[in-house]
This record gives sequence, structure tokens and C-alpha cells, in this order.
Amino acid sequence: MRISDIQRCEVRPGRLVEWTFSPATIAAAAALPPDPRPPAYIQESHIRTARSVREDGLFVPTWLGTAFDLPGRADLDVLERVLRDWTLRHETLRSGFRWSGDDMHRFTLDGRDVSLRREVVGDFADAGALTRYLQDRFDVAADALGWPNLIYAAVVRDDSTSVYMASDHTNVDAYSLQRVPDEIHELYTAAATGRSAADPSAGSYVDFCQQERADADGIDDTHAIVARWRDFIGRCDGRLPEFPVDLGLRPGGELPAQKLMCGPLLDADAAAAFETHCRPYGGSLVGVLAATSLIVHELGGQPYYRTVVPFHTRVKSAWSDSVGWYVGGAPIEVPAARDFGSALTAVRSELRANRSLARIPLARVLRLLGADFRPTSPDMYSIVSYMDARGAPGSARWAEKKAYGLIRVSRGDQVCVWVNRLHEGLWFACRYPDTEVAHKNVRRYIEGLRELIVSAPDRGHLRVAEPAFS
Repeated sequence: MRISDIQRCEVRPGRLVEWTFSPATIAAAAALPPDPRPPAYIQESHIRTARSVREDGLFVPTWLGTAFDLPGRADLDVLERVLRDWTLRHETLRSGFRWSGDDMHRFTLDGRDVSLRREVVGDFADAGALTRYLQDRFDVAADALGWPNLIYAAVVRDDSTSVYMASDHTNVDAYSLQRVPDEIHELYTAAATGRSAADPSAGSYVDFCQQERADADGIDDTHAIVARWRDFIGRCDGRLPEFPVDLGLRPGGELPAQKLMCGPLLDADAAAAFETHCRPYGGSLVGVLAATSLIVHELGGQPYYRTVVPFHTRVKSAWSDSVGWYVGGAPIEVPAARDFGSALTAVRSELRANRSLARIPLARVLRLLGADFRPTSPDMYSIVSYMDARGAPGSARWAEKKAYGLIRVSRGDQVCVWVNRLHEGLWFACRYPDTEVAHKNVRRYIEGLRELIVSAPDRGHLRVAEPAFS
């Protein structure tokens, strides 16, 4: 899916309608006893970080969302039933957390207690005003420290209806977002035409959280995975890795505002040629990381490129259709290479050796290490993520449906890069600190990445070209 922010997802004027949990549902949740299933480590770490940042006086929204079109003027009664049915399908959306002292406890609504409240906000003639309203509304309604922390909206026009769905990151990941447009479209079409939809069942992320946490709590600080992380963090001078180029940040300064760069990186033919070239080494993920290692060495001069590579943790088919935050991380350390072929070999070796480390949540590892990583930023480390999204249901029609995965760009001191393989080619998105130096170096990284990926299939041992911007 094309990753964007709300400002770049083709918002158009129309009548805005929104749905949130009803007062009766909120009251039912307030009376619930604790659910014994614990939060996932990644959920707990995320919420604790949000609380810490808030206590420092900063409001840093962390919601994710999706935007897509339905054809024509939607029947709002039908759409409301579909949104409720979809919410019931994914248990994490009706589950939340409360504090008891410094402990977090889960609560989960029974499906019978879930109802939505519809509100017609009004007509917007100006796309800019509508965009600003949506962002401000989602910031409040999908807050990590509040509950409910999700909201649905529709912008209705005669020729089309744009649907927006936002939730705090605790409930969703990028893979979850990719499935939403097709699911909602199929459910809506079935309901509007009176036919039966496909089986709406999906594995529960809440159940996954319980299972993953039990597995993680079964290890101690003598486990081999913990030892490997201990060594890696030690080589990073006791910190988790940052993007190894100058970002123009002052040590100890306030958490900076961020900006987003996003857009098409390569067309379909160039993306296919790059995949073919990288396939003997493991594919385009290896290629993107290898290219990144070469480029950041040119830009920053560090002898190693160290990063944490995100991997999904949907290891059982039960979780394949489930909405949730199924992500773990594996550390890699790539020495400065002579050429692209050497970098490919090094990255392949690191991923083979370390991918299994993603099975244990990093937050659990850090707790066992006793590391003092005070959560002062919503991003614990910089990432470069690659995902081939062409297998997602309905992906061939994403451009036609104006489908986007939305990220909230607010504050942070890390660089987060997403490269997605779509039917039309490679899509690039990057969230980075809003400084002149970071902007210049991120642009140089993008241009270097494009140049290397285009050239690699013809020149397998290409040395990195001079950056396109100076």
C-alpha cells in the first residue's frame, strides 16, 4: 500500500460523517472486570513510552490508519453495520488497558455490548480545511493513552465515498492496514446487495498477546537470544542503533518535529529487475538493506551499518487475517563493503544468523538486560522496512480505489523508512527529524537508493555513485 500522511492521501471535499463507540459501549467497558490476558510487550512498551513523553510535556500522536474509496454515495446505514461487524471480527479493537498503580490491565468488551454512534459533522467545501479537521480529530480519538482509541469516518459525495479508519498503533500494524480496503469493500458490497459475505472469523490478536508473552516470560537473562542482543547493544555504545548520518540534532534537545517524504521510487519494470538480481541473495529486502548500508557509509563514514530489521510474527495461519501489531525486530551489523555484491552477501549472512531473534519481543530482552532505556521518543530506533504488498487482497486496485496506509507524522528523533513493492513499482516513505541537515541527507539517501537499485541489475558490482544532492 502507498504509505502517506493525511495531507497526501487525496482528501476531497464532501459531507463528513464519523462513527465512534456509543456512550452505552463506553459505559459497559467502564464496568468490566480485568481480562486476564496481558498486553503484548510491544503494546506495553508503546503505551509506557507515550505516557513518559506526555509527562515531559509533549503530545505525540501515534495513530495509524487507512483511506480508500467506495463507489458512489454510500448507504450510511449499510456502512455502519459493516463497520460494526468488522470491529467485532477483530477482538483487539474492543479491548483496552487501565492503569493500577504502575501496572497495566486489559479489559475486553463482549461483542454484544459494542455499538457505534454516528454523527454528521457537516459539509466541507475546502479540502485543506477537511484535512486539518481529520488530523486533529484523529489525534484526539485515536490517542494511545485514551480509550476508545479508534474512529471511523466517511466523506460522502455523489460519485464516491472516501472511508477513513484510524486507530492507535497498539491495535494495528502495516500488514493489518493492507487488508482493510478489500475487507470493507467486500463486506459493504455483500450487505448492499443482500448476499452473504465470506466467513468473518479471524484469529484474535488478544489471544496472540497472551501466547507470545508466556513464551517471552519463559526465558531469562542466560538465554542465547538475550546474549546476542547484549553483544549487539554493546557494540552500539550501549544504545539501540540510530540512522548513521548527521541529522542536525542537538544532544539533549527537545524532541524535534518530523517531516515526511513519500512517493514512487521505481516503476514496475525496474522493481522486477532489481528483485531478479537480488533473488540469489534472498530478494529485495536484502537488496534494500545492502544498498542502504553502502549509501549511509558514503554519507556518514561509519565502518558498520547497524540497524534493527522489522519482521512480522504471524507465524501461524490463524493470525494471517488478524488485525493487530504482529512485529518483532532482528539486529544486523553490516561492515562497510567494497561493492553491492559484497554488501548483498553480508546482509544475507546477517539475516540468516539473526532473524530468529525477532521471536522474542525486544522490550522483554531490554527488561532482562536491565538496560536503562528511558522512553523519551516514540521510536526506540531507526528502521528500514521492506514489504512486498502485491499479494494482499485487492492490491491490484489500490490506485483505482485511492487506497493509502496512513501514518501520523508529529515528533521524533529517528529516521523510519518504508519501501513497499506494489504492482506499479516501489513506493518509498520516510519519516525524519525536521532539520535542514536531515532533509538534505535524507534526500541524498533517496537519490542514492534509486540510483543503486536501477543500476544494480546491469552492474552487479557497482560502487556507490556520488550523491545527487550536495
